[in-house]
Amino acid sequence: MNSKIHVLYIDDEDNNLKSFRATLRKDFKIFTAIDAEEGLKIAQEEDVHVVIADQRMPGMTGTEFFEKLIEINPDPIRILLTGYSDIASVIDAINKGEVYRFIDKPWNIEQIKNSIKNAADIFFMRQELKEKNIRLKKLHTEMNQFVYSLSHELRGPLMSISGVSKLAKMEVSDPNIMEYFEMIDSATTKLDDFIYKMLDFYRSTKIDHKVAEIDFKAVVAQQMEAYHAKFNLEHFHIDVQITQEDVFYSDESKIRVILNNLFSNSVQFQKRGEGEKRISLTVDVREGQALIMLEDNGIGIDERHRSDVFNLFTRATQKNVGTGLGLYMVKEAVEQLGGNIELESILDEGTTFRVALPSLK
Repeated sequence: MNSKIHVLYIDDEDNNLKSFRATLRKDFKIFTAIDAEEGLKIAQEEDVHVVIADQRMPGMTGTEFFEKLIEINPDPIRILLTGYSDIASVIDAINKGEVYRFIDKPWNIEQIKNSIKNAADIFFMRQELKEKNIRLKKLHTEMNQFVYSLSHELRGPLMSISGVSKLAKMEVSDPNIMEYFEMIDSATTKLDDFIYKMLDFYRSTKIDHKVAEIDFKAVVAQQMEAYHAKFNLEHFHIDVQITQEDVFYSDESKIRVILNNLFSNSVQFQKRGEGEKRISLTVDVREGQALIMLEDNGIGIDERHRSDVFNLFTRATQKNVGTGLGLYMVKEAVEQLGGNIELESILDEGTTFRVALPSLK
């Protein structure tokens, strides 16, 4: 690794430059400059990993040189040589020049070798981290494109299959054949719901916040319209109460993920048979906080499952509904919005979720 370390040394004494080069050229690739201006030019033109500068130089001090260096090339690790005790210069070098280390003059050969190697280790680690961040951003962008492309490419054919099935059912009278088309419709609906859930999962966990003013009455009204279109709510009594006294800022898509999955759970995990099915949604916004409460009188959650229901792909019932994603996505969205969620449930009596979200402005 030593052969890869490029060191720039700036000193206004020519003898010091010659001595530095002669002593360290076998271990490192050395660049030298007689003044700060020449040093800045080299730092612009060459691939430099570590820069060492004398503090006391005419025209521009070492600290001032490092300030300029940060503007044109902030990557090299900076070491300051100082031959006198000046606490003000030390503080300036730390605050303005972002100096990694100080070395007293006259310098010791082993000390300066170790300092260069340690500084170079930091340089290469930072470069590796920078490259990983670039790759991560590229992957993030590609993943966004992939997810939306996947949604379009999969949902399009599914809707075509569903449409053809509906047309075919209009032209057949044999109940046995009709049953096959019902099975096709059931499978396409289930797959479409899973794709929708995966998109929600991605929105709630992978996409950065898009903070905007939230009108909960408008958001909930839109969602309720969608729920009536998606679910058979004929036998449900649904009570919605929205109180919003203050302006509230959050990520609307993540709030929709929370509402969608809590409401979907209340519908899917209702009791079978006769009896009133109830769902109550309450939103109270005041003093910079939104309190969302959703209650139902469904099958409830067994006490032994309550600590696990927010885990990925966990189901609290053997009932063959749901993907095991819903409550995990709710918790992820809530936590990303800086809130918290509480669960209360009694088996065979019902479940209550309470979500508290802070305004993000």
